[in-house]
Amino acid sequence: MTSLAQPDLAQAHRLPRSGLLAFAGGSLGMGIWVTVPGLLLLYFLTDTLAVSPWLAGLVLLLPKIIDVIIHPWVGHLSDNGLRRRGHRRGLMMLGCALPLAFAAIFALPTGLTGPPAALWVMVFFIAGNLLFAVYQVPYLATPADLAIGYHERTRLMGFRMVVLTLGILLSGVIAPVIAGGETPTRGGYTLMGATLAAAMLVVMLIGLRGVRTLTAVAPTSVSGAAHAPGLRKILAALGDRQFRWLLAAYLLMSTTTHLVLAAVPYYAEYELGRTGLTAVLVAAFVAPALLATPGWVMLTRRIGKQPGLLIAQLTFAAASLVLAIGQAAGVAVVVGAVAILGICFAAMQLLPFSMMPDVIRAGGAEGTTRAGSYTGMWTAAEATGGALGPYLYAACLALGGFVASAAGQQVAQPAQAHDMIRLGFGLVPAALMVVAVLCQRRYTLDRDLRA
Repeated sequence: MTSLAQPDLAQAHRLPRSGLLAFAGGSLGMGIWVTVPGLLLLYFLTDTLAVSPWLAGLVLLLPKIIDVIIHPWVGHLSDNGLRRRGHRRGLMMLGCALPLAFAAIFALPTGLTGPPAALWVMVFFIAGNLLFAVYQVPYLATPADLAIGYHERTRLMGFRMVVLTLGILLSGVIAPVIAGGETPTRGGYTLMGATLAAAMLVVMLIGLRGVRTLTAVAPTSVSGAAHAPGLRKILAALGDRQFRWLLAAYLLMSTTTHLVLAAVPYYAEYELGRTGLTAVLVAAFVAPALLATPGWVMLTRRIGKQPGLLIAQLTFAAASLVLAIGQAAGVAVVVGAVAILGICFAAMQLLPFSMMPDVIRAGGAEGTTRAGSYTGMWTAAEATGGALGPYLYAACLALGGFVASAAGQQVAQPAQAHDMIRLGFGLVPAALMVVAVLCQRRYTLDRDLRA
């Protein structure tokens, strides 16, 4: 076991900064894919394409149901590729087609609205999610492949988290501006999709180079790896008790943060009264996360990863309750609460992603040869949370009687809709995060690694 007072195992394999930066670069592309649809797609459907909230929620949910099946299978294919070729990069190259699907989501034919528009978005959203899995699963399996120790994995994921957060910040602030700012248009959304797609392609190729560099510096031998049948190997990860509780907690955290992201445009327009505050709230959420990541890395070197994560989860739940007060609390207080959520978000991205390789490496050589299967389950949970969050918020809108509209159309929302916009942004995330804490407390591996 590794002790906090001792140097990491495999300390000789300290990863070079250039490789860390290149590897982290791939997270810029993933940050764009996760952020922009999560932030704007539900709003794009209901307030630009005149899609009703219940149907818009299904458009975001159904593709993710497919992901639950696809992600673990992609992980299995990634493991097979590692066994046969000694690396996972073949699938990542295929995943670099993701920007094409991203651009297509927002490039609808002129005049297409309502259910036909929902179908168009869903088809390309499904395609994008599949390509995202093909890139993301082998990418995130890499930290478990590397012959590095407990703290070096946190260092690696710290670099990734800073760059990922930068991608979330830039895309979350820039995307609404390109789409039209206070008055987004269909043409603005099309331009936004094409612009960010080009940026995605560049950084995803950089990430691919980073994977090549790190696996050359700190490789893990896979010779003589057992070759279990596909389905048994895919499901083996769920037989790991530590992984199950960590996965359940992460599913709830992912659901919560994606709900908050999807709710921001509605909260800005209908609760705070200004669509332009969307970019302000995104910046308030993401910028503190960018600054807080190094602090979380240093803190967890002292107290461990799980205690740090529990602190972040409980603080997130408390700050969410402030948002349920809404405009009555004042814009400054709301922005401050969102900033606290951002600080906690940094820990909830950094720490679970560095704990997951700990679980895999705890299984020894057999565990490392199943890294893709573990990661496939992990990214399936992330994808599920990415769908459940917006779907839960869409359900809140539907319960409140929210009225959908086309671009440029002004409609009056009922008072109950305004209540659900506010409560869905505050109370629901707080409740979800409390359940995540209860799950996280059942994970015990971290204290063993620190013993």
